[in-house]
Amino acid sequence: MLDQIKGLHHVTSMASDARQNNDFFTRKLGLRRVKKTVNFDAPDVYHLYYADEVGTPGTVMTYFPFPNIGKGSPGTGEVGRTVFSVPAGTLGYWEKHFAEHGVTGLKRETLFGENRIDFDGPDGDSFALVEVKDDKRLPWLKGGIPGEDAIHGFHSVSLRLKDAGATEELLKFMGYEVIDTAGNVKRMAVKDGNGADFVDIETLPGVSYANLGAGSVHHVAFAVENRAKQLEVRKALMDTGYQVTPVIDRDYFWAIYFRTPGGVLFEVATNEPGFDRDEDTAHLGEALKLPTQHAHLRPWLEKNLQPLGD
Repeated sequence: MLDQIKGLHHVTSMASDARQNNDFFTRKLGLRRVKKTVNFDAPDVYHLYYADEVGTPGTVMTYFPFPNIGKGSPGTGEVGRTVFSVPAGTLGYWEKHFAEHGVTGLKRETLFGENRIDFDGPDGDSFALVEVKDDKRLPWLKGGIPGEDAIHGFHSVSLRLKDAGATEELLKFMGYEVIDTAGNVKRMAVKDGNGADFVDIETLPGVSYANLGAGSVHHVAFAVENRAKQLEVRKALMDTGYQVTPVIDRDYFWAIYFRTPGGVLFEVATNEPGFDRDEDTAHLGEALKLPTQHAHLRPWLEKNLQPLGD
């Protein structure tokens, strides 16, 4: 069993409109945009990152907003819901805030003894806020949400799978253990994590596979401290039979990717070097930052990328 993985690092999803996406996360959820860059493989498309003040691993929601992309179809083989941590007793504030800002899909429920509110993103993305007592992570305090109510980072992701068995065994190999079960949902947790410690597995054998599109999660990333730890994880996964990509430099972290038995794309990302490698902390996410291989496209991109309205 691996011990290098310390919880979630980031979740990356698809969107249909960059400006709408930016507005939702920075104004309606009160997160900080910590990076404005472009997709490495499609440089005419933004890659937007939202997080706490500095982009701490375990707080980072990222998006590829592809103009005119079709809407995704929910199903199995995907991350079904991304869940954020908020302080205990704050769901009343969020219900009122969401209602005032036209956020849809609001539903209160209790799962694993935790109070939560489900809600939809602008492309039908599935989210929830969960009340967590004594989350020590610090929220972004300049996003228009009172500090005592603000999001502290991720709580969990929920995987929707036809058959959970092989993915559960994979997560156990990655350092997770089953800590609770509620109906067809198993909760797994990693010890000594970064606060974004949980993965829920929902087994839905009769549900068809999801189709990727706007509102879909593209991949979920798990955090390791550094490149040495990442290489240890890569070797262990390959020795177990997984097809893992070489290490890829993503400017703000190094990444490896592999497809899980249930169909979900997993990434293992390093905590280093961080989002301040090319901007000081006071100005994160303000300027358009380009990967070196796309720097020559700056004049065209600055003219043709959709203005974000901030």
